[in-house]
Amino acid sequence: MNIFKNLLRFLYGHAILILTLAVIAASLVLFWLQQEEIKPYISKPKYHFYFIAQNSVDPFWNEVMQGIQDSAEDNNVVVEYNAPRFNNPKEELQFMDIAIISKVDGIITHVPGGIGFTDIIDKAYDNGIPVITIENDDSESKRYAFAGTNSFELGSEAARLLIEATDANAKVAVILNGDLEQDAIEHNLKMNGFISTLKEYPNMNIVKTYTSKMGILSAEEITQTIIDSNNGVNAIFTASSADTLGSAQLIVDRSRVGKIILVGYGNSEEILRYIDKEIIYGAVASDPYKMGYESIRALVDVKDNKSVPSFIDTQVKVITKKSLSK
Repeated sequence: MNIFKNLLRFLYGHAILILTLAVIAASLVLFWLQQEEIKPYISKPKYHFYFIAQNSVDPFWNEVMQGIQDSAEDNNVVVEYNAPRFNNPKEELQFMDIAIISKVDGIITHVPGGIGFTDIIDKAYDNGIPVITIENDDSESKRYAFAGTNSFELGSEAARLLIEATDANAKVAVILNGDLEQDAIEHNLKMNGFISTLKEYPNMNIVKTYTSKMGILSAEEITQTIIDSNNGVNAIFTASSADTLGSAQLIVDRSRVGKIILVGYGNSEEILRYIDKEIIYGAVASDPYKMGYESIRALVDVKDNKSVPSFIDTQVKVITKKSLSK
């Protein structure tokens, strides 16, 4: 009985100390449990890749980058990104040199034409760095694969949209983006598909082909020239997403909606809004997100010694107001 009384006397005398220790112990346990619950799983990236885009202003390349970022996260790799502000093949060559000197694990790159890009791709290969080309190909090089769309089919589908929109009777102007000598192969394939399809319809005539240059001659200016020329053009095909947006805005500003049929390229949110409002009749598009996503997967497979197809087809999308409602 005396022992029990002494114990109670001790507890009463040290109640504050005991309570304080209990609170501290409970807090430590709670903190440990919380840390275990929210502690992120951090692992070293499997590979370090390098991505070179054609430019940093075209919405197309922003979508490619989104696909690359998502795929990088899913495949536990890190990707370094670089691009000239406007189309500049020499800067793209410089970025390739940087990637090779940095001894990255793999490179994804747009291929500008006519400046010896084949040699630098081969240099990367000889240094043990696999290269995936994207949007533009270089089949003569030692690249492992090309992720993109059949450009001939893109042009052909665009022609079909114009034929549909104009009841096969139109004077057509074409706006190509960038310097023709830079991307001659892709431009030629796209235009071959476009022209060969229009040839089947005698009342579909291409009046003139224009070339826009980012930062120099915009699609807005070209569309203004087309309107002012009074040569009867009532349909325009724009072969890039940036030019499609520029031409559409000028058509709105000059109150030519419905008078000039516009078929464009790309599937950005803004282009889809223009299609929904019937400012743009329709657009053809590759899948830039898929290009980016699949190019990362291809590089990972190459590094893991798995088989990779030489052509990763991201297919052609044909978008009209009718397809948006489905």
